[in-house]
Amino acid sequence: MRLQGKKALITGAGQGIGKVAAMRFAKEGATVCVVDINGEAGRQTVEEIKSSGGHAVSVTGDVSNAESCKAIFIEAESALSGINVLFNNAGIRDAKDTNPVDTPLSVWERTLEVNLTSIFLSCKYAIPAILRSGGGSVINNASIVAVVGSVFPQIAYTASKGGVTALTRELAIAYARRGIRFNCICPGPTRTERLEVFFDGREEFDSRRKFIPMGRMAEPIEIANLALFLASDEASYINGAMNIIDGGITGAYVASDLLSDV
Repeated sequence: MRLQGKKALITGAGQGIGKVAAMRFAKEGATVCVVDINGEAGRQTVEEIKSSGGHAVSVTGDVSNAESCKAIFIEAESALSGINVLFNNAGIRDAKDTNPVDTPLSVWERTLEVNLTSIFLSCKYAIPAILRSGGGSVINNASIVAVVGSVFPQIAYTASKGGVTALTRELAIAYARRGIRFNCICPGPTRTERLEVFFDGREEFDSRRKFIPMGRMAEPIEIANLALFLASDEASYINGAMNIIDGGITGAYVASDLLSDV
C-alpha cells in the first residue's frame, strides 16, 4: 500500500475530488481526516471509507476562517496522532464571477478567502504538526487557469488559483530542507457533481468540452490518483512543481473542434 501508516487530512472531502481522494488515500493505507464545512457530507464520506475497510475520522469546519481552521488542525492532529499529508482541495467558483467590471467585490473577496486564504491558513496550522510527525507532503489544488487564460471570464477564480501556485513555490523552497514537500495540481475541467450543476444546460457543458484535445473532461479519480502519487514516497524528489492534468488543453493553440479525429 502506497500510503501505509500515513495520516492524511483532506479539505473539501465531502464531495467531488476531495471525497474521491479521501477514499483513494484510505484504500492505499492512510488514516484520513475528512474535513468539510458540511458536516453531514463529511460524515458520509467517512462512513463509505469505513464500509470499505478503511480508517477515517470527520472534522467539520470552515478552513477559510482563521479560528475555525486552527481548531480543525488541533482536533485532527489529536484524532490522527499526527499529520503526514495535507491535500488542500476545498474551493469554490461563483456564477457571478465573470469579468472585473461585472464581478461584485463581495464575490472577489469570498472567492479569494475560500480558494487562497484557506490554503495559507491550512498550511499555517498544518506545518508545525507535519514537522512534529517527521515531515511529509502538502498538495494544493490549483487549476490550469493559473497557467493559461480562459475564454470564459472568471477573474476571481483565476486570480485565486494563480495565488495558489505562487504560494506553493514559496513554501516548497522554505521547507525543502525541513522534510516537507509542497506541490500543486492544476486540473482542467473535471466532471464533478458541482460542475454539472454549475453549467446552465448541456450546451454550455459541451462548449467547454470542445476545447479539450482528448474530447472529454477529467474524472475525479484521475485527479485523486495524481494527488495520491504526490502524497506518496514515490514522489520523494518532486517539490515546488505545478502538475498539469488537463487532457492536453495547455498543449494546444487551436480549439480541438477544428482538429480531425485520428
